[in-house]
Amino acid sequence: MVVSSTSIYAQNQSQALDVNVFEVRDVAVDVTAETAAVAREQARAEGKARAFQRLMERLTLRIEHSGLPQLSAEEISPYVKDFSVADEKTSSVRYLARLTFHFKPKEVRGLLTESGFSFAETVSKPVLVLPVFQNAGALILWDEPNPWREAWNARSKTRSLVPTLLPLGDLADIATIGADQAMDGDQQRLAALAKRYGASDTLVVFGVMRIEAAQARRVLDVYFTRFGRQLQEQTEVISFPQKKGETVSALLARASQELTYVVEDNWKRDNLLQFDRADMIPVMVSISGLKEWIRVRARLDGVAVLQRTELVLLSKELIHLNLHFIGETNQLALALEQADLKLAQENDQWRLSLAVPITSAGPKSK
Repeated sequence: MVVSSTSIYAQNQSQALDVNVFEVRDVAVDVTAETAAVAREQARAEGKARAFQRLMERLTLRIEHSGLPQLSAEEISPYVKDFSVADEKTSSVRYLARLTFHFKPKEVRGLLTESGFSFAETVSKPVLVLPVFQNAGALILWDEPNPWREAWNARSKTRSLVPTLLPLGDLADIATIGADQAMDGDQQRLAALAKRYGASDTLVVFGVMRIEAAQARRVLDVYFTRFGRQLQEQTEVISFPQKKGETVSALLARASQELTYVVEDNWKRDNLLQFDRADMIPVMVSISGLKEWIRVRARLDGVAVLQRTELVLLSKELIHLNLHFIGETNQLALALEQADLKLAQENDQWRLSLAVPITSAGPKSK
């Protein structure tokens, strides 16, 4: 099959922009009871509770998950906007389906705020993960076997505020960057690979397996660095000692999932909604016509930290807006960036513009 860089970008960008923070998809239920009707009722109640738990965990820091409100299915109902059913199957005593729930943003925010939880809603642009593994002294990225890459590829596909992607590892990827270049943080090559997949940043995760003789166990040391639009790259190191009876594959799988949580938490901390800090900035938007303004307005509607957009002046080529938001100005700029909007200050005046879209007419690959 031939896949172009442009089609990869378009697919990933479409998936990223399609994220509805308060939507929880594909909750699988399978319940057996005395009748199909009872099984259906129990399954939908269980699905609703699990979907609500997923949503709460998506928005909050992992350290707070154990203390999240534990509500019954009946107590959750006021927070549900609607739900849909797919792949429904029934027998005389069994009910199977996949459920998708849409929750009410205002009510959910109120619950978390009243319960004392900090939370984030801004969805990051996709992050491209490059798992580099050291085996017998050699660095492996694209070569097989790479058990570290396999572990990342096998992670659960639950939606989060930080969508993560793995590159295909095809000829175009191999030509773009190698293991040594990834380890050296070659910005030009990393940016080129990220551009191909419509990602904003790349995350180089370097795994080294060693033997801890005193404990007679393996330890996986992981050095991970996020490259991209941040002001400064920073490498973090986390060690994962092998648990009793844990296989190497299980150790790698656990580490990849834990690191995914770390990346998500780092993003959430930078984007926690600060309802106690409200501000407003006037901005100018240069436009080429009404269609461009409609595009800008549609993107503004999806920015979580924006409380209100006030139209002050509208002309053919220039718009004056007042952006009412919560948190710091840098948080607003970061949130706008995820919606492909650029906020910049020029001569004491804030300007808002459509970010230049990441496009690629790169080589085709098999």
